[in-house]
Amino acid sequence: MTTASMNELGFYTLAGAPESPRDLIAEVQMAETLGLGACFISERFNIKEIAALSGAVGAISNKIGIATAATNQNTRHPMVTASFASTMHFLTGGRFSLGLGRGIEPVFKAFGLPPITTRAMEDFAGIMRRLHQGETIVNHAGPAGAWPALRLDPNFDEHIPLTLTAFGPNSLALGGRAFDAVVLHTFFTDETTKRAVETVKQAAVTAGRNPDDVRVWSCLATIGDHLPAPLQLKKRVGRMATYLQAYGDLMVSTNQWDPAVLARFRDHELVRNFQGALDQNATTEALEIVATLIPDTWLAPAAYGSPSACVAAINHQFDLGCDGVILHGASPQELEPIVQAYAAQRDPERFTHLPANPALAPNRA
Repeated sequence: MTTASMNELGFYTLAGAPESPRDLIAEVQMAETLGLGACFISERFNIKEIAALSGAVGAISNKIGIATAATNQNTRHPMVTASFASTMHFLTGGRFSLGLGRGIEPVFKAFGLPPITTRAMEDFAGIMRRLHQGETIVNHAGPAGAWPALRLDPNFDEHIPLTLTAFGPNSLALGGRAFDAVVLHTFFTDETTKRAVETVKQAAVTAGRNPDDVRVWSCLATIGDHLPAPLQLKKRVGRMATYLQAYGDLMVSTNQWDPAVLARFRDHELVRNFQGALDQNATTEALEIVATLIPDTWLAPAAYGSPSACVAAINHQFDLGCDGVILHGASPQELEPIVQAYAAQRDPERFTHLPANPALAPNRA
C-alpha cells in the first residue's frame, strides 16, 4: 500500500556500482510506495549518465521529487544543460531540480576539462536562471566561459530550482546565496554538520534571502543491521575508504580529524597498491584489513544498527538543523524496514510545508 510522501526523506538511486541502469525502475517504484519524497541521482562516466537516468526516473514516477546530485557544468555546453533541465521540468510537472557540483579536479585534468571554481559555479547558476526565464544572453563573458549567444525559448518564464552539492566553506556559502538547496557530504560530524548548515543559512541572510528558503540536505550513510555483514562492511568501511582515496585531505580538514591517521591509511601497503575504488573492487578480506586503519569515530556519523537506531540517527540530523535527510548508500529495498520504522513515529504536521521538489522553498500558510 502506498504511503503518503515524506518529503523530508530522500535516497540515491543506483547507489554504488549497479549492474544495470534498469535497476532504477524497481527502486523508484518502491521508493514511491514506501513514501520516500525525493530521488537523488549521481553521475559516473560508465552506465550512470545523468540526463538519461533523470529522464527514466521522471517517466516512471508520479510524485517523487528528483534532483541531480550532481552533474558538472564543464562536461556539457550550457545550452545542453539548460535544455536538459527545462525538459525535465516540463516532463515531471515541476518535480525536478538541476543539481551541480565542483567535481574532482584531477579527473577533469585527465579528461582535458577545465577546473570548476566557485565563481564559475555562481556565474553558471545565473546563466541557467536567465535562460529558464526566457532571456537571450548575448556576448556573455564570465568565469563560467564566453559565448556569443545563448537562448532557449523567449516564452519561458520558469523557476527551475538549483541544487548544489557542497563541501568546503566557499561552496556552502555559494549555496546559501545563489542556489535553492544544498546537499552536504556523507560522514560529516555533528559539529561539521551544524557549521555547514549555519554557513549556508547565514550566506542566504547576507544575500538578502530568507534562509528557510534554502533547503539543506544531510547525506547520511544508512546501513541497517538486517543486511549481510559483508555488505555492511562494504557500505561502511569501503565507502569511507573510497572517500579517503579520492579526497582524504578535504575530508580530514573539514571534520578537523587527525591528518596523521590519513597518512597511515595512505601508507599502508594494501591501500598504496590498490587499483580502483575500494568500495567497488576490494574483497571482504581486504576491507577487514582496511577497517583497522579507519578510527570508529570517523565512521560514527551515520545511521547504523537496528531500524530504531537508524531512525534515531535520522531524527538527529533534523536536530542539527538540516531540512531533509538523504538515506545514502542503500536502495529502497535495503532501506524498507528503516523507512517503515521512521514512518511509524513520524509527526506528519512537522513536514507538511515541504514540497516534493527537493529544492523548492517551503510552502507558507
